[in-house]
Amino acid sequence: MTRPFRFLRDDMNEEQLENHQLAGIRWTLEQAQHSPQYRKKLDACGVTPHDIHTLDDVRRLPFTDVEDLREGYPLPLLSVPESDVVRIHASSGTTGKRKILAYTQKDLDTFSLQMARCYEMAKLTPQDRMQVSVGYGLWTAGAGFQLGSERFGMMTLPIGPGNMEIQLQLLSDMGTTCLGATASMALLLAEEVERNQLKDRLHLRKVICGSEMRSEKMRLAIEEKLGLEGSYDIAGMTEMYGPGSAIDCDAHEGLHYWADLFFIEILNPETLQPVAPGEIGEMVVTTLCKEAVPLIRYRTHDLSRLIPGRCSCGLSIPRHDRIVGRSDDMIIFRGVNIYPGQIMEVIGTFPELGGEYHVELTRDDHALDHMKLSVERHSGSSADADNLLAEKLAKRLHKSLLARVNVQIVDPVTLPRTFSKSKRVTDVRH
Repeated sequence: MTRPFRFLRDDMNEEQLENHQLAGIRWTLEQAQHSPQYRKKLDACGVTPHDIHTLDDVRRLPFTDVEDLREGYPLPLLSVPESDVVRIHASSGTTGKRKILAYTQKDLDTFSLQMARCYEMAKLTPQDRMQVSVGYGLWTAGAGFQLGSERFGMMTLPIGPGNMEIQLQLLSDMGTTCLGATASMALLLAEEVERNQLKDRLHLRKVICGSEMRSEKMRLAIEEKLGLEGSYDIAGMTEMYGPGSAIDCDAHEGLHYWADLFFIEILNPETLQPVAPGEIGEMVVTTLCKEAVPLIRYRTHDLSRLIPGRCSCGLSIPRHDRIVGRSDDMIIFRGVNIYPGQIMEVIGTFPELGGEYHVELTRDDHALDHMKLSVERHSGSSADADNLLAEKLAKRLHKSLLARVNVQIVDPVTLPRTFSKSKRVTDVRH
């Protein structure tokens, strides 16, 4: 990657980064004092900005969680005058009131910066053309991809999800070179390109996926069907401005996150104590320069780990691993705790299988739970060995999950496809 960068920061050593984060945490505590909601929490813990001398002192601060956002509805944790708010975004939550986050103009500038960094990490240039095929509206995805693309200087095609005919037409006619989409949407489009033999008519070089977990098999399938130079996963959530808080590089050894914007802790979700270095736990975030709604030890409920050492790409920008699940999407099956990411990881060890799967949980008349896993066969594999393959996968899952799973191998492109996030677990137990 050519240096110097336009948007990325790779110019701080460990001590400089720590000092930057300490200054950002102190600033955030000062900023949060403007919110009555925050002031009450901070007064109760008795810690002031002057008490933060090391990063370990962050543990003395209170946690915030989704309930704080719901309790403060409609403008929770607001730390600026309402007259300074230029935009709001909301999560696409399915229960209770939506989580509404306010933004100042500076917040939007930072939002566009983190997405521009993602494009730079993906080695795009202002000559590229970005087709934005993620959701627009209250949620942050479409706005974030577009803001960052325009700041980066690319021609931007704000299409949104769905409408495959228009997607394919503009991919071809406009010479789109980069697509932003959910992994499910990207796979759906890739299968459509393959079915219609359109690959040679496209100029597509890169795909950037967000909003849902994507397996390595899924990444490789998308790249192969579209003839890509590379594709990348991004992280992000509405509370952290939106998409683009991290992205993987061509080494695919974890996601580089913007440690000058966020301080990340990895904690045991039950004890809320730090896990050992490199272990998986819940990601807890403190923002360093967010104005309207700063985050103080915000429990994301996303499960990941910090990756020590320098990436083989050569950058010293810190990394966290892919999100392997959420502490609140855990499947409890016959007394065993299972995360969808664990199932996806086992499936990934079988070259005969594709990346699409679906789990169905049922309960029989004797109150016994059953788990059925449907997995698509790889498009190049024969159906002759399906029974043996299902048996092998069931044994591997039993060893890994300590749970018995009824496995069914299905034909490629059999499981439902979606323009947004795929629903991979259906629980009909009563």
